[in-house]
Amino acid sequence: MPDVKYVLNSGSIITEPAEAVKMVKICCIGAGYVGGPTMAVIALKCPDVEVAVVDISVPRINAWNSDQLPIYEPGLDDVVKQCRGKNLFFSTDVEKHVREADIVFVSVNTPTKTRGLGAGKAADLTYWESAARMIADVSVSDKIVVEKSTVPVKTAEAIEKILTHNSKGIKFQILSNPEFLAEGTAIKDLFNPDRVLIGGRETPEGFKAVQTLKDVYAHWVPEGQIITTNLWSAELSKLAANAFLAQRISSVNAMSALCEATGADVTQVSYAVGTDSRIGPKFLNSSVGFGGSCFQKDILNLVYICECNGLPEVAEYWKQVIKINDYQKSRFVNRVVSSMFNSVSNKKIAVLGFAFKKDTGDTRETPAIDVCKGLLEDKAMLSIYDPQVTEDQIQRDLSMNKFDWDHPLHLQPMSPTTVKQVSVTWDAYEATKDAHGICIMTEWDEFKNLDFQKIFDHMQKPAFVFDGRNIMNLQKLREIGFIVYSIGKPLDDWLKDMPAVA
Repeated sequence: MPDVKYVLNSGSIITEPAEAVKMVKICCIGAGYVGGPTMAVIALKCPDVEVAVVDISVPRINAWNSDQLPIYEPGLDDVVKQCRGKNLFFSTDVEKHVREADIVFVSVNTPTKTRGLGAGKAADLTYWESAARMIADVSVSDKIVVEKSTVPVKTAEAIEKILTHNSKGIKFQILSNPEFLAEGTAIKDLFNPDRVLIGGRETPEGFKAVQTLKDVYAHWVPEGQIITTNLWSAELSKLAANAFLAQRISSVNAMSALCEATGADVTQVSYAVGTDSRIGPKFLNSSVGFGGSCFQKDILNLVYICECNGLPEVAEYWKQVIKINDYQKSRFVNRVVSSMFNSVSNKKIAVLGFAFKKDTGDTRETPAIDVCKGLLEDKAMLSIYDPQVTEDQIQRDLSMNKFDWDHPLHLQPMSPTTVKQVSVTWDAYEATKDAHGICIMTEWDEFKNLDFQKIFDHMQKPAFVFDGRNIMNLQKLREIGFIVYSIGKPLDDWLKDMPAVA
């Protein structure tokens, strides 16, 4: 096996024997949406590497070791079953696996602070700091510690200080390896990533650590798609990528409001704009708003970092992306209420879809939460159906305070108050029976194939459909007899007569 060479900024070359970068064991702290799928794919693609995923949550680890995995992701079951028990292990013995690992990925929660300095914007690094202290405490050999969670710029510096001051002579190298997964396509994204980003210190030891991690991904990712940067660039690139994507959604959603006011069709506008090769067609679908665990949290974090660095104008720019997203959700609620004679009090509204996007059961920051809460404030009776979200999760989401979702389950309210105006069904036809209106909140494929004639026949009249995802055949629905509202589309005469208060 040839020796490995590193070229430093100064131009000098360091040569290390290949054995020096050989890696045997990986441990990932955190068995969530990022840690679980990422480690499963690494185990599949690197059969010579032992991968352990650890978490303090016994129910979560038990689920990873069962036939019913704790998260729904197309293709994940198959990957886990191929590797589990061979070179992929799920365990609650955190300290043992951290002690034995050569590389420790840290994929713990970085929730938005709910109190204290930076509340509502800054990332809470409590769990990251706790993990770093534990790594320093139990380690008996040198380790590479990899940031896998989305973290603020300069987190690596803080983690380095904790590890260095508690190291007992053991050497640690910190790397930033942000994830760019999209839920619903995570396994596909891991198999064929646009890029793998690895940031490290620009020192001989830093280059060596970067190469060690690079060698893991090189089992299946072409070398040209593995990008290496300094630590701070890698940390900031993750926040920047999510901010840019969210900005595109808010841009097209801002246009959707103007389309409704002028009679333009947002689908036609976004198609025309997307054919420009400089812009491209992705993330230009208008909807009720973006959700998920990253976009809002990362932008708020970006805002806070800008403010802390004396850049108020930049902070204000990114704040506007979130303001438009909130505006889009409230605009949707206003449209529902005003269309139905300005009141939904005691009216049954069917909510189809609760997850923030199709092909996932994840409800973190889903627009459905704010829309449902807005309708509940007007005393609506909600009947909710989502093929992958449980009643317990829906009730929990509707009764929790903002940002509580991102804390570990044992720190969330144990018995959330049940919202009496909400019923959850496991059938779309049951949800819509005797309803006055239907709100489509997630773009599940099955919603396009429902028998809407059957649904119409069993609804109160006039019957309304409010398409928050622009997935329905509007003409067909109107022919059946529905009054239809679809975001950014020319309005029914009925809706023109009852303008929504923006």
